[in-house]
Amino acid sequence: MLYGRSSEQADIERLLAEARAGQSGTLVIRGQAGIGKSALLGYAATRAEGMRVLRGVGIESEAELPFAALHLLLRTGLDRIRALPDAQAAALSGALGLGDIAPENRFLVGLATLSLLSELAGDGALLCLIDDAQWFDRASIDALVFAARRLEAEGVVMIFAARAGFHAAGLPELRLGGLDGAAAAALLPADLPPQVRERLIEESDGNPLALVELPAALTAEQRAGRLSPVGAMPVADRVREAFQKQIAALPEPARAALLIAAADGSGELETVAAAGASLQGLESAERSRLIEIRGTTIGFRHPLIRSAAYQSAPVTRRLAVHRALADALTGSAAVDAADRRAWHLAAAVLGSDEGVARELGEAAERARTRSGYAASAAAYERAAELTADPVRRSGRLAAASLAASDAGLMGRAAALADSVTSDVDDPDVITALIQVRAHREFELGTPLAAGRIILDGVPRVAARSSEWATWLLVETVRCAWFAGDARLAEEAAASLRALPETGSPLVSGALGLTRLLSGDIKEGTRLMGEAVDGHALAGLGVPGLTFTASLCLPLGRAVHYEEITGQILAECQESGMIGWLAFAFQDHGLAQGWLCRYGEARAALDAGLRLAVDLGHEHRVSHLMCSLGWVLAHQGDVERCRATAEEGVARADGQGQALAAAIGRWALGLLELGLGRPDAALRQLEAISLTGVAVLSAADQVEAAVRAGRPERAKEPLARYLAWARHVRQPSPDAIALRCRALVEGDEAHFAHAVRRHEAAGQPYEQARTRLAYGEWLRRARRRADARSQLRGALEIFDRLGAEPWAERARAELRATGDVPAAPRKADDPLSVLTPRERQIVRLAANGASNRDIAAQLFLSPRTVGYHLYKAFPKLGITSRSQLAAVARSSRVPD
Repeated sequence: MLYGRSSEQADIERLLAEARAGQSGTLVIRGQAGIGKSALLGYAATRAEGMRVLRGVGIESEAELPFAALHLLLRTGLDRIRALPDAQAAALSGALGLGDIAPENRFLVGLATLSLLSELAGDGALLCLIDDAQWFDRASIDALVFAARRLEAEGVVMIFAARAGFHAAGLPELRLGGLDGAAAAALLPADLPPQVRERLIEESDGNPLALVELPAALTAEQRAGRLSPVGAMPVADRVREAFQKQIAALPEPARAALLIAAADGSGELETVAAAGASLQGLESAERSRLIEIRGTTIGFRHPLIRSAAYQSAPVTRRLAVHRALADALTGSAAVDAADRRAWHLAAAVLGSDEGVARELGEAAERARTRSGYAASAAAYERAAELTADPVRRSGRLAAASLAASDAGLMGRAAALADSVTSDVDDPDVITALIQVRAHREFELGTPLAAGRIILDGVPRVAARSSEWATWLLVETVRCAWFAGDARLAEEAAASLRALPETGSPLVSGALGLTRLLSGDIKEGTRLMGEAVDGHALAGLGVPGLTFTASLCLPLGRAVHYEEITGQILAECQESGMIGWLAFAFQDHGLAQGWLCRYGEARAALDAGLRLAVDLGHEHRVSHLMCSLGWVLAHQGDVERCRATAEEGVARADGQGQALAAAIGRWALGLLELGLGRPDAALRQLEAISLTGVAVLSAADQVEAAVRAGRPERAKEPLARYLAWARHVRQPSPDAIALRCRALVEGDEAHFAHAVRRHEAAGQPYEQARTRLAYGEWLRRARRRADARSQLRGALEIFDRLGAEPWAERARAELRATGDVPAAPRKADDPLSVLTPRERQIVRLAANGASNRDIAAQLFLSPRTVGYHLYKAFPKLGITSRSQLAAVARSSRVPD
């Protein structure tokens, strides 16, 4: 029976009821040791009638073994792995040591975990209970939290119980405090004197475990009421002390068995016995209710008992026990036996030991190949501590730093990188260490400081590898572009010119960006054009392609931008390059938005935003928010655009992210312009200082100045945009440049020419804006019939795109001509009734993708995909999947 937890029990009951109805749910129960977290998990298990239950518990000594906890949780359902898509099945099997193929990244394992949980739920419901999550290995936590954040319609409940040290941002939490007086009193023995009961309630602070265990530790005199006024101790310490007294009272064989079990951590009875624990000793400990033996496994009744058994033993006995456990694991066929042996050997060593360091290094490599990067970092770091040779020690610290970076532990990675001495001479390692330090600074500091870190490290690399030095300098220019710092870019460009000629299009692109940052539009666009037009793009890989794609934006090449970013996105999804995937979603979302495919743009940017949060990429979150705001501004989603863009700009300004902040301000200016607030639009657009974005947004700045009645403030942005359009030579910029001239000069010929030029541009939003501006000009010239033709064309496009503020302006203008415009509609877009997520799934399903294929692409479970299709069918007026293709084809609005 649980005392004082009725509210928490009700929360659990609600989650279980929703799971039985097909909805998933997650809960993180937090609190100190003994506060009742495990009891609530036990309550959930007793209330899970008709549900499949999976249970896992974190073990401190296994926190450095990759995927150990995940294996424990999923062990009864591993026979269903073969039902997963091949790539996911291979990744999860490799991670758990059940197959030969190592996973390419930990998030692919997370997706496989999500799919497996959905599979195990079947047509019923599934309850996953995860106790002591703070001691799960990092790889397991990454996979489980990744899955938990994406649960929707699988009928899966995941409940985590954890103390401090478990991080799961975005998951709902329940924080347990101490019991109230009445509930606390109910747990105490009835025969205690009132003053003793009061003192125990006060000292326990309502901690249920303390209330149960502290009375047992009282002497006869204390139970009778003779309590000394000792100073208060933390509850966990008091409970641990009570357990230590119980252990001290046991016979020697039981104390020895408890120490071996505590040091082992695996719970394998065979291993504990092989290390010297007697069955008699284990039975004695079990009779004392300190451990439980179930079949071939041993479990401590509470983690504090394990801690008490280990900490109360002298250090010499602990070292001996770890050596015995290492010997017991020698030759074991268990998947993780070699890793556990290496760690036990390391725990038994004082000082340096190259043999043990080598075994730990091998364990680190095994962890790395299974995407257990955090475990790999810990093993390499401990191996370095055991290494006497300074060069070899630096190499192992460097490996630990790279593994920590891959695990997303930026602070730890940078600290490890800083501890590497100058002994390292390998240019690959030196380059990687520079990138680790810069990556941390980029994510937690500023892109300008990150660029400085790279630039300062280039001379050391250049002396050993011109190729690596070239790439680092290109990276420096990218940092300068994000920071909007022309000086840093110029320094990097000067160093690039001094290197031997590589012929790489990346060099031309970096030099072009540098010229653009300095305000040289002509030379900047020429050099960037050379990079984008280069014939070596196929060999660049994702990082090089991402850099090349970023050049398409200031070159005005919307179609090319969409093609390259689509290629990058597909490659990241197919190869599992999750570290680059958030970036790929961002660029592809912007490209789709530029081509007026707003549904797909929002879906891509939303997906990237969720992933960036998962990865902890703070700067990417800012950039994605600003980019999403820019797409929302086109459709006039006022509330969400303003909230998203304003938060993104605030974050970007604080992070020195000039590029992101510029896109966010452009979004806010464009929103105000669409709402008919030109003065507010002008303030936002004039605040954009980054040359690349300032050039692209100059046309909106021109229109804002003209509509605000301040034509003198249109001259400079007009000259800027005309110069850019002249050099990029693209149909849409040409047409927009003509519109700008028409707005400033009032020349109808420019309007007419702009409308014709838009026919070849492929950007209907800009075409509609030109026709709206032309129609407004014609109406003011009292040419109502001509005005109606342009305004109707603009309205039709705005309605089709869902650009509501602009459509309303076109309607108002039509009414002013005496016309009666039609009500708002999206007649050419039957998919307009769907949410962005439903729309994305329907598009993929219409192209023949199965639920499993769609789930793999969108990081969802197959059941969630089916749920969204189930909701979409009645909205579309169809009853079967075979009808989707016809509906999608009838939509004239691209996503």
